[in-house]
Amino acid sequence: MREVVCHKEDIHPGKMRSATLGKIPVVVCRTKDGEFYAFANRCLHQGAPLSEGVLCGDTKRTDIHGNYEYIKDGEILRCPWHALEYDIKNDGAMLAEPDKKLRSFQVMIEDDQVVVYK
Repeated sequence: MREVVCHKEDIHPGKMRSATLGKIPVVVCRTKDGEFYAFANRCLHQGAPLSEGVLCGDTKRTDIHGNYEYIKDGEILRCPWHALEYDIKNDGAMLAEPDKKLRSFQVMIEDDQVVVYK
């Protein structure tokens, strides 16, 4: 199964949009470096529509006490209901429990169109 969801330019880097793959609701994300990813548009916790959340980053501790470094900008998908976070470049792994992952789908760019495959 395949579905053309939009033109490449319709999703700006660091943004996302909802779409469908047949009857499956999906969220298509575009990282700030221009890569596309697609996942089931439901949070693993209580089924919130992830497309209503945000793409953001994460913090990492530094060697200086109390200082943090902002990392993965535009690569973390945050749920709108309870702020669970998923690493879109790591197969949709939940940050808090990396063994739990969003259902993912293959994304290809064909003639400037974003195509999602099951």
